[in-house]
Amino acid sequence: MKEKLRTLFAPILNKFESGTEEFAYEASHRTILIVMGCLFSGLAAYVATYIHADNLDYLLPVFIFGGVGLISLLIGLLGNDRAVAKIWGSGKK
Repeated sequence: MKEKLRTLFAPILNKFESGTEEFAYEASHRTILIVMGCLFSGLAAYVATYIHADNLDYLLPVFIFGGVGLISLLIGLLGNDRAVAKIWGSGKK
């Protein structure tokens, strides 16, 4: 199942998994990334569900927080160690 999802989201994952430079990975970074992805996705879902306005200005935070949340969850759950380190900006150390 994970390989099928990795294939489906390969265009996004390849951007973060590419490179040959050294990186510093810590398991806690993946855990925090998943938690932050859940928080951002939950915030986007809350705004989309409970905020109803006459205009559609409230959709901007939904798209921004939803996008950040989904990318964080994708990298945290499906990405390799290099992708997680690249999200955190853990370059050469």
